[in-house]
Formats: sequence, structure tokens, C-alpha cells
Amino acid sequence: MNIKLSKQQLLGLLPDALVLTRGPRSDGALYLSFDDGPHPEHTPRLLDLLAAHDAQASFFLIGQQVERHPQLAERIVAEGHTLGNHSFSHPLSFSKISLRQQLHEIDRTDRLLTALDDHPRHCFRPPRGSLSVALLLHFARQRRRIAYWSYNSMDYLNQSDAEVIARLRNRPPRAADIVLMHDDAACAEQVLAALLPEWQAAGRRLLALPREAA
Repeated sequence: MNIKLSKQQLLGLLPDALVLTRGPRSDGALYLSFDDGPHPEHTPRLLDLLAAHDAQASFFLIGQQVERHPQLAERIVAEGHTLGNHSFSHPLSFSKISLRQQLHEIDRTDRLLTALDDHPRHCFRPPRGSLSVALLLHFARQRRRIAYWSYNSMDYLNQSDAEVIARLRNRPPRAADIVLMHDDAACAEQVLAALLPEWQAAGRRLLALPREAA
């Protein structure tokens, strides 16, 4: 029998200490994660929404955006969310630049994040999920973790908020799922305003991913 596995399924076969595709299995936990921020308009509204629902999340920040909006990054930390590294400039084809360039992007952003939360390194999520074998091997040698996701909200597609809400209601995330969303547009806020109460009523606890070990 010929069995074909998706990239996400293949990554899921790797140990959690190297590649995280699902969060810790604990009492209906669900792990919201947001890429591409912080954004001066959308991130504050999203943080207000999360606070209103006593929900924690993980924010995979772009280093350039941290430099532009340091107060927003500080607020993310102050409100109990965890920071993740999403590269410094978000190259469109991250896996196609040299390993040296990739590491420069990661290290530069780590320094910015460490200044905010005092943690020496952070879970890394490659832009667009584009991961090279060279970087994967480097992270394995460094005993460092790459954070992916198990549930893609696809909030970046050209769909109305109502369409995204309907699609997520039709196939809701399961316990321990890491939900991929973005805080550089209004969609995530509008979708979560409708769905967070439903998910919490169904017993889901909205938690941040564990921090990267020092």
C-alpha cells in the first residue's frame, strides 16, 4: 500500500523537543498562536479581546516589527503571553537563503525578544513554515525547538470573516491543537470574538505554549 504523508504529518513524527506541532495534552487545552506582529492597529485589539476572555496565547514576532513597536511587544509580555521568534525581516523564501543568513535573522530577533522577557532564546517558527534541512539539523545540534502548528485557521485567505467563522465552526480545533493565526490584520480578532466564547463553553482552556528551555 502506497501511503503519502503531508509535510505537517512528517514533522509530527519528529520528537517534540525538536519540532512542536501540538501543545501539551492537559485538560482540554488549546494553544492560540499569532504570526507577523506586533501590528499597531490589530495587536492591541486582539490583546484586549484575549484579556476579556482570560485567554493566553503565543505571539511569533518579526524582529523589524518589534523595533518599530517596542511598547506593543512589552505589553504582550506584561499580559502573560509568550514570545516566539518569527525571523527579523520575514524573507519570502526563508529556506532558500543561506544557513548563515537564516541564523542571523533568528539571532537578531532573539536578542530583541530577550530584552523584553529575559529569556535567552525562543521557539522559532520559520516564515511561511519554510524550513531547510540545514536549519533543522542545526537546531537538533543546539537542542533547540521549532514551533509549527496542527490547526491552520487560514485567516490569511481572501475570505470574509463570516466565511472563516463558518469554516472553523464546521471543523473546530481539538484539544492540544496549536492554532495558527495572524495579528497583522483584523480577521483573527473578528473570528475569535465569535468563537472564543463557544470554545470556552465547550471546555477549551486557552493557554500559551511552554517557553523554550535555556
